[in-house]
Parts: sequence; structure tokens; C-alpha cells
Amino acid sequence: MFTDRSFMQSPILVIAAHPDDEVLGCGGTIARLTAEGAEATVLILGEGITSRYGQRADADLELVAAHRERAQRAGALIGAKRVILIDFPDQKFETTPLLDITKTIEKTISEVCPDTIFTQHGGDLNLDHVLTFRATLTATRPMKGRTVKAVYAYPVASSSEWSFGRFAPRFEPNTYFDIATTLERKIAAMQIYESETRAFPHPRSPEALRAAAQYWGSHVGVMAAEPFQCIWRIA
Repeated sequence: MFTDRSFMQSPILVIAAHPDDEVLGCGGTIARLTAEGAEATVLILGEGITSRYGQRADADLELVAAHRERAQRAGALIGAKRVILIDFPDQKFETTPLLDITKTIEKTISEVCPDTIFTQHGGDLNLDHVLTFRATLTATRPMKGRTVKAVYAYPVASSSEWSFGRFAPRFEPNTYFDIATTLERKIAAMQIYESETRAFPHPRSPEALRAAAQYWGSHVGVMAAEPFQCIWRIA
């Protein structure tokens, strides 16, 4: 269980492929850390919904704008100081040069100067998540003069578990954040994404999210937790 107070001393950057990944993966943790005084920025790389149309050009722009507005409201609810929205094509990150995604992350890092980064896990079923993880690792190479001191990967409900551990790297949590006091805020933030929530027993249902947090909490003796894999950290 993580109780390092250094989070209150420097900025945090959350990197997500799609609107809702940030809430599903670490919404409770960000809500807790910001309540304790941390400053968090959320970077969402993809626009989130255009893959539902035959062609991206056919997407209803009003719905896309509404989805972006939900991301801003969800970010505010979990305490994010700023939500940065990019428009890489939904479920088609592989059509974008990885260098472009990496440079976008690098630009945000240079603006925010975060000490800690939370990003997607690299073994997910969703390829956008995988490429986000890869781009994050490239953008955070620990060279002299860089501000980043730690990178953590988070799982996302209905993507991480549905890879069934068949894609490397497998998610192996080694850090847990106690979110007993902020679990309900995470669930409320997810409800803002009304087009992304599902009825139980779907993994993104409120009941499943609550059960998952309790499950991970039971691993470390707390009522609710979010799991992370520490990719690298300078202590």
C-alpha cells in the first residue's frame, strides 16, 4: 500500500488513451491524492468514439464535443487541475506514427514537469492502450535533467482482464493505493461517461467497479484499492 507523501510536493501526470480510461484506471487514486494536496493533470490522447461509425468523417461532431465535455467534468470531479484532450483516431492509434504520439506526451511533460506518471498498462487487449504505454516509456526515458521520477501502469476494466494474461507484459501489480475514501467519487466520475457505462455484470458497471476495488483492497488489508505496476522509479 502506498503512502508516500512526496505526491503532495510535485505535479502528477495521468496519461490515457481514451476518455474514461483515466477514471477506470486510477480515478480513485487521483481523487485521493488531489484531496491530499497533489496537483494532477490528465492527458487524453484519443477522441474516444469515432470508431463507432463506418468512417471517422461520418462521426456526429456534436456527440464528439459532448464526450470531450464529459471528460472535463469527470476530471474536475476527481480533482484534476487540467484535462488536455488530443484527437488521435479512436481505436486506430496504429495508423498514427508512434513518434507523433510520443512527441505529444513529451510536450505535455515539458509543460507540466511531473514527478510521477500514471499510464495505461502495456499488456491490454486494446491496441490503443498498448501504444500509449509504449509511447509513454519512450517519452519518459530517464535521462539526466528529466523531472519524471516514477512511472506506474494501471489496468482498465473490460480491457486488461479480457486479455486473459495472454499478451506480454502481463499485469503484475506491486503498488496499491488505498481508495476507501474516494471509491464512490470514482464511480460517480465514471457515471458522467454515460455512453461508456454498462449494466452488471459488465466490468464497467458500478457494481463491478466497486467489487474490483474491494478485491484489490483485500490483497493489502484495506477496504478498497487500485492496483498499479511500478514500471520504474528513482527513489
